[in-house]
Amino acid sequence: MTQRHKFRKSMSRATGPALAVIAVLAMLGYAIFGPTGLYAWGEYGQSVEKKRVVLSELAKKERELQNRVNLLDRRRVDPDLAEEYVREKLGAYHPDEVIIPMEPAAK
Repeated sequence: MTQRHKFRKSMSRATGPALAVIAVLAMLGYAIFGPTGLYAWGEYGQSVEKKRVVLSELAKKERELQNRVNLLDRRRVDPDLAEEYVREKLGAYHPDEVIIPMEPAAK
């Protein structure tokens, strides 16, 4: 057996384990640095906090809108809100009127 033949034989034997090691290293790298890896956990915490803030703002806005819907119910319309709404949509303000916006009443 020539030395070249021995080298080829040892290289063919080492190919399988080398590919297995490369595959394991790639999986470990993905587990650490990937989008769901160890480094991403910190970002998830920050993202959750930001989304909680947005959720609380949206919940507040939803309550405000629900209050306006309740006030504009056809069976029992709040007269002041109806007048405000109609005048706003029609642009029916007198030039010397002073309009003071008010917060909707909370339940």
